Amino acid sequence: MINSKNFTKRLQQIIDFYSLSASSFADKIGVQRSSISHILSGRNRPSLDFVMKILSSFPEVDLYWLLNGKGKFPKTIEDETENSNNTVSKENMELSNLGTKYNDIDRIIIFFKDGTYKNYKN
Repeated sequence: MINSKNFTKRLQQIIDFYSLSASSFADKIGVQRSSISHILSGRNRPSLDFVMKILSSFPEVDLYWLLNGKGKFPKTIEDETENSNNTVSKENMELSNLGTKYNDIDRIIIFFKDGTYKNYKN
């Protein structure tokens, strides 16, 4: 469960970073203006749909930072690339170890959260 008060601070930080008003921010992400007002005032909590609209409209916003303050804002392309390269090399290492134990493995497919995948064939 996210802390609504801290989420509100991070939402305000995003709005300020892009020099937007609450109304223009609402228009940009495609929600009613009252939704922004209610979330900023603490009256309502953000829905998953609301969070996803922020992420799709502002790629510099990191999901974990937005929800619980971990990470940084704005995220950079270099951060994303560095993290994915580290992850892939770790996966490659683990996959090569699997191959030595299980010679009958023909293919391993890894699906990532962003909808992409890696196909490893023996």
